[in-house]
Amino acid sequence: MTDTNALLPAYLINGEDELKRETVLKRLHARIAKLGDIDFNHDVFHGESASGDDIVSACNTVPFASDVRLVVVHAADALKKSDAEALVTYLSEPSPSTVLCLVARKLAKNTRLYKAVAAVGKKAVIDCAPMKKYELPKTVRAMAVTHGITLDDAAAQHLIELVGENTVHLDAELKKLALSHTAGGRPLGVAEVDAMVSRTAEVKPWEFVDAFAARDMRLCVDLLSKMDSASPYALVGMCATRLRELVTAHSLAARGQSGTKALATQLKVPEWRVKNHMGWARRWKPSELRHAFSSVRECERMMKTGSDPDETFLRWLLDTFRA
Repeated sequence: MTDTNALLPAYLINGEDELKRETVLKRLHARIAKLGDIDFNHDVFHGESASGDDIVSACNTVPFASDVRLVVVHAADALKKSDAEALVTYLSEPSPSTVLCLVARKLAKNTRLYKAVAAVGKKAVIDCAPMKKYELPKTVRAMAVTHGITLDDAAAQHLIELVGENTVHLDAELKKLALSHTAGGRPLGVAEVDAMVSRTAEVKPWEFVDAFAARDMRLCVDLLSKMDSASPYALVGMCATRLRELVTAHSLAARGQSGTKALATQLKVPEWRVKNHMGWARRWKPSELRHAFSSVRECERMMKTGSDPDETFLRWLLDTFRA
């Protein structure tokens, strides 16, 4: 009978969720440590600088005082082609006493190295893809419980806004909140998060454009102040694109086609991409959209002919909302 829990000779921990990658690697390390002295049987390489021959040599080394050796290669997606090929060749006949663990942010499925690891076994590739943004608040609340605290929905969302979507950074802030928590069994709210967590995440341009489409002037101004590297030239272009989309949504609604499917088909984009557009469009009168679309061209012209770009864009934004 086959042991379904037996270690495979190679694994690929692949995906952009850093906390998932770290957690999987720690579990693998702990599992192998139970089989012998891991200190004498553990090699670590980094793909940016590692030699394929050196990695293979470590894999072919006989373990000492243990049944298994662990060889870890971080940033395996950064290996040079020749070094990756050395591993592909090794994986065609891997050492039975070594576990080779490749860790990567984004190793493509069509690469020879990915295929070589996948051929080792059904469980050889461990997916650590990041979750969707709408899934994050629920996950953050679950992560908080592992640190002995609870967060309400608003606090979890606010923590993400301050820190960003990197799960390692979120986990570190949750540890800090847990250490300072004095609210007993009560869930932490936005005020506690604000008191302990500093903003480290910059607002993404699409968040600003969504607020613009929703006609939320206060939120737009607030987000704009937190976008240190956002170019006003890029933002005005994104706003112009969103205005075109809202004009299309208005036109379809006037013809009785108010569903997202019709809009997605018209714009030639996935349906999820326009799931909020019809609701946003209803917040604008056709005359307001025409005015905004007409004035955005003048804003772009002024920005490109000497006017201060940031000031010009902000003035256009405020005038558009007041129209």
